[in-house]
Amino acid sequence: MKHSQAATITPSTTGAKVLILKSNMRFRTFLPSIVLLISSLLVVPTVFGQLPTEIGIIKGVYGSPAALWNEGYTLNNLGVNAIFVHSGSLTPDMVRRAQSEGAMVFAEFATLNGKNYVDKHPEAWPINEKGEKVRSASWFMGVCPTDPGFRRYRMDQLQRLLRDFKLDGVWMDYVHWHAQFEDPEPILPETCFSDSCISTFSKDSGIPIPSGTTSEKATWILKKHERQWREWRCEVIYSWTKEIREITKKIRPDALVGLYHCPWTDSEFDNARRRILGLDYTLLKETVDIFSPMVYHGRMERKPAWVEENIAWLGKKLTIKKNRYPKIWPIVQAHNDPKVVSAREFEIVLRGGLSGKSTGVMMFTTNAVAEDKAKTKVMKDVYRSLDTIPSSD
Repeated sequence: MKHSQAATITPSTTGAKVLILKSNMRFRTFLPSIVLLISSLLVVPTVFGQLPTEIGIIKGVYGSPAALWNEGYTLNNLGVNAIFVHSGSLTPDMVRRAQSEGAMVFAEFATLNGKNYVDKHPEAWPINEKGEKVRSASWFMGVCPTDPGFRRYRMDQLQRLLRDFKLDGVWMDYVHWHAQFEDPEPILPETCFSDSCISTFSKDSGIPIPSGTTSEKATWILKKHERQWREWRCEVIYSWTKEIREITKKIRPDALVGLYHCPWTDSEFDNARRRILGLDYTLLKETVDIFSPMVYHGRMERKPAWVEENIAWLGKKLTIKKNRYPKIWPIVQAHNDPKVVSAREFEIVLRGGLSGKSTGVMMFTTNAVAEDKAKTKVMKDVYRSLDTIPSSD
């Protein structure tokens, strides 16, 4: 977000923003700058402003649309108006064709996924409370969120992505401390106690850390200052989303910023969504336009009806309001893993994803729908039935 030279936005340690007017010129001199600042805030989507345009109900697919094209389908014929594709899989031809078929293009951005990077940069490897390098959490390998080298690496990738493609938005993924939440029995280690994290926590909180081994420091922090530690970890995650939003809005002012995230409620796993993953909705509402809970009923061994229940809870938690950000566009499961998801189940979760305060939905994955004609029909029937239905957020 651009600001006039007459004002600077400075984040405090709690994530709040303080507007500091630097100019001591006469009121009539800096009044035009203030007007420009207010105007810019009104046209950029924020949690506080009304939507500049109504984009209607999002009927999306996650994954390359080539799987559908190879079966002879077009996106507009299927009722699809948005594709969500991993940034590394985007091509100019894909973007052009999707847009020619009336679809918006959103890029998934694997934010705190440290796979491959931490092998070459051991200083960025997450450290547990025992002072040891963590193991991968099933297939996922995280990273130390305070490692400055990794942060520069990711932000450089984001800038190249936004300059290379005319995107309608960027969807942050893996925005959490090292853990695995997609399985029925989640992996929830205590991290990160790297030198970078411990020293940054001490500096940000003003709490001096006693000397000792990493394990001794971690034990002391969790025993003496656990509340401050948990809050600080949430602020670190928030700072990532804040910088990603700022970069996105600078290069693509009209682009949306979305977040794929853990769907757990506050009571599940002793509030591990906030306590371990570092996801604080109060903070994230400041930087995220669209929340996309990963309501994978099959992977998480939940009933299909759980999707609708979760969306109802999230709508209340986020206090979703009509014609305002943030919005909810969940991602549901069509993929046959770890068990087969029937066409009937798929219809239940797809409709559940569109229930409550949701104004959009997508499914994991495009391939799973394209290879199953019954699921393709479900998607088409549900999406085309929405063509004449206005957004009900």
